[in-house]
Amino acid sequence: MTTRTTRTVAMGLLLGLGAALAHAQTTPISAMTIAPPQNVLQLSATGQVEVQQDLLTLSLTTSREGADAAGVQAELRKALDAALAQVKTTAQPGQMDVRTGDFSIHPRYNRDGKISGWQGRAELVLEGRDFARITQAAARASSLTIGNIAFGLSREQRARVEGEAQALAIERFKAKAAEIAKAF
Repeated sequence: MTTRTTRTVAMGLLLGLGAALAHAQTTPISAMTIAPPQNVLQLSATGQVEVQQDLLTLSLTTSREGADAAGVQAELRKALDAALAQVKTTAQPGQMDVRTGDFSIHPRYNRDGKISGWQGRAELVLEGRDFARITQAAARASSLTIGNIAFGLSREQRARVEGEAQALAIERFKAKAAEIAKAF
């Protein structure tokens, strides 16, 4: 197709589109009818894969109370530093990662609405695939107690099983489509 022919076709399409738009603007919406789709078939398929959870997230926490915010903060920091020193030596990337979590200090109020003291909370998070290493490290962190335990999937495991589930769903979809096509 030459350049000139392309321009002619494009101009014809634009003129046709303009006429259709002009007609649509003058026709009331109630007068326009859209024909329902015919000879349409909808298919869906799912894929489900069972998988063992391979990630443990264990939160160690402590809380302190005191008359002044700086004192509470210092006590929390001391407890957190002691726990970090106890567990950091066994940390290994992917097997047991160690990170600090929430650290907060809030005022306590008396009946008159005035600050009567301070309370705070600190958290240390142990996460990884080596469940034994994580639980042993948590037991060594004597200045903190277990606050939460959660199991989940590592990113690698999640990506692998999502791929498996998608492949399974695609195969089921193809089988359904072939079965329906054969029936027609």
